Amino acid sequence: MSGRESGLLGRWGEELAAGYLRGRGCRILAANWRCRFGEIDLVAEDGDYLCFVEVKLRKNAAYGSAASFVDRRKQEKLRAAAQLYLLRHATDLQPRFDVIEVYAPQGENTPEPKIIRLENAF
Repeated sequence: MSGRESGLLGRWGEELAAGYLRGRGCRILAANWRCRFGEIDLVAEDGDYLCFVEVKLRKNAAYGSAASFVDRRKQEKLRAAAQLYLLRHATDLQPRFDVIEVYAPQGENTPEPKIIRLENAF
């Protein structure tokens, strides 16, 4: 799979995750928010929480859960990006880091991708 194909598949997974969150009453405030520290896949309002969401798409969990790929280094980058987001977008909401795992064995052709949300993942 080329880098471009991988990127398109990743965006598809992020769109699924955004739809999943909307279906559970969340409001998407930003998608693919970029800064000098990296990118936050989704920023969502969920009641009293401002969720910084990392989306991980995998075919299966043969090499570990999708969330296990959000390692310490990635968490540090997400925290730094979230701090900058909060500096630019004042809020009274409590920040929280979530991970959404999307399992799609046939990629975009998967009839019913499995979506798992891990709230307060780190």
